[in-house]
Amino acid sequence: MSRPPLYTRRPFLAGLLRQLPLLVVLLAVGAGLLVLTVGHWRRGLVVVGLALVGGGLLRLLLPLRRVGFLAVRSRPVDVVLMVGVGVTLSAFALAIPGD
Repeated sequence: MSRPPLYTRRPFLAGLLRQLPLLVVLLAVGAGLLVLTVGHWRRGLVVVGLALVGGGLLRLLLPLRRVGFLAVRSRPVDVVLMVGVGVTLSAFALAIPGD
């Protein structure tokens, strides 16, 4: 006799696991914002940019049933927007003279 799937046994846990990629990206963005507020704006913006690039890569590599709310639009649009914004933000942060 087989066990019922996780989403019927523990729906909250199954939903949390499905949103794990989004949680990872949000925690990385939060860490970057924390670094930014401490006074290291360049490092903080680079961390936020890299978190967005990581979110784009997660969106590209994970199947639709595992990606959760990182899937907003079609896969190519999501990947291009997240990676593009992440690379642009990091490049601007590194290109601005100072510190």
